[in-house]
Amino acid sequence: MVLQRNQYLDQVKAFMHQDIIKVITGIRRCGKSMLLSLIRDELLQQGVPQSHLLMVNFESFQLEFEKTLKAVYAAVQALVKQAAGSKVYLLFDEIQELEHWERVINACQIDFNCDIYLTGSNAYLLSSELSTYLSGRYIEIPVYPFSFREVWEYWVHKGTTSTKEQAFEQYLTLGGMPFIHQNVLSQENARVYLEDVFESVLVKDIVARNKVRDIETLRRILVYCVANSGRTFSASSIVKYLKNEHLSVSLDTLYRYIEYFKASCLVLPVNRFDIKGKEVLRFQQKLYLCDHGFRHVVFSSNMRDIELVLENLVLLHLLQYGYKVFVGQLDGKEIDFVAQKGERLLYVQVCYLLAGEETREREFGNLEKIRDNFPKYVVSMDPIRQSRNGIEHYHIIDFLLSKAL
Repeated sequence: MVLQRNQYLDQVKAFMHQDIIKVITGIRRCGKSMLLSLIRDELLQQGVPQSHLLMVNFESFQLEFEKTLKAVYAAVQALVKQAAGSKVYLLFDEIQELEHWERVINACQIDFNCDIYLTGSNAYLLSSELSTYLSGRYIEIPVYPFSFREVWEYWVHKGTTSTKEQAFEQYLTLGGMPFIHQNVLSQENARVYLEDVFESVLVKDIVARNKVRDIETLRRILVYCVANSGRTFSASSIVKYLKNEHLSVSLDTLYRYIEYFKASCLVLPVNRFDIKGKEVLRFQQKLYLCDHGFRHVVFSSNMRDIELVLENLVLLHLLQYGYKVFVGQLDGKEIDFVAQKGERLLYVQVCYLLAGEETREREFGNLEKIRDNFPKYVVSMDPIRQSRNGIEHYHIIDFLLSKAL
């Protein structure tokens, strides 16, 4: 079974057949190639002839032509000639494997009537650099590992006898990397797989891409960021940690390394949002993970700091459904997430359990101070719903399985 990943496919379909390059980004092995195959199937279903379509994986040894700009251009030329004036469709997977790829993409967009779709390792298709690479219009579509909803749909389709709670327990531990769930890996094999992905990102997308020499210090900083995901980023805390490990790093180097982590898509930055002033703040950023399974690599358990893990799950759920997400700030109080889609906002507080009056007051009370009518939610692992004053309380499983918020 191949999951349809409609939350991404719908974004792509909105720009199909248009002169806008679709650039699909995301961490290694998160399902970008799978999405490209779904795009091909959608085009064929819409009536695009197979003969008008060229799909190439530039990591494959089975290329039918040389991996050169001239050879790729010639292959597209042949496709255009065969299409006899009709639009052709170019789907290029792992495009960064073609040196100076932007030259042939720009040439194709200018010279031919074509619709272009690209995927590549996120470190080589940086948002900040795409406008430099591409002369024409483009849209970036970030892709994330499986959501819990996708994992559960997959389990149901495979005829599972497990409960949602059992599926969630595994997802909470192992994260959402597609290969783990499609191949039903054991916990130990899944951990080995996640370690392999972690090392691939570290070595190929961070060290090699940025020509880092002090690999040990970089690794320690990355592990620290993974271990402290969900906490407010503090450069001084990292410097202190390294000093205790008998390592030193300048602030310039530290901030440069953090940018490398963000570029690889392993680490997701979340800015603060002033709820009263309705403006994005550029200080006290938080760093989360593109997949909480990587905490399992570092800690061997995701039950440690479980509240931060639950926050990470909620963040990914919101991002996967097209929201821009911020950490809210209101009169010195923090709202875990402010999510924005167009003109619409929603607010989410996340905790492990609403165990006492003080916790309930913090989670609900902070939301009650927000003077607008946008939806407000408290998400926890409590089995009994405790909604109050129009603020809806969700069990984490129900929240993650919800289609629309």
